[in-house]
Amino acid sequence: MTFETSIEIFASVDQVYAAFSDPKRLARWWGPDGFTNTFDVCDFATGGKWLYVMHGPDGKNYPNESIFQEILAKKKIVISHVSNPKYVLTIALTSTQKGTRVSWSQAFENEKVAKAIEHIVVPANDQNLVRLAKEVHP
Repeated sequence: MTFETSIEIFASVDQVYAAFSDPKRLARWWGPDGFTNTFDVCDFATGGKWLYVMHGPDGKNYPNESIFQEILAKKKIVISHVSNPKYVLTIALTSTQKGTRVSWSQAFENEKVAKAIEHIVVPANDQNLVRLAKEVHP
């Protein structure tokens, strides 16, 4: 099962990509509303590991492990989330007349799991992209 969303950010592809490629900036905006992050490892390169803890507004910690499966600078980022729930997130950056279209496609390994958390994932993905836009234009 795949969830897709997108946003147009009124900034250049370079500006948007910089918010992904700089771990300090990524830590500021990654995740849905109310979440913060602690990155243990963020090797932003094809094949690089990404180990982090998302701190929820409920006070709980959510450990995550991912691999940057593919990075095409300023075009595409593919992240394999290897901890549960397992999914592959493909992020495409496309230049538009007004800025950059960020397209987000999250393909879950297990359809049953995806359906069970759809009510969380869909709004969280939208919130994540809004947070990215705010990072690019504080």
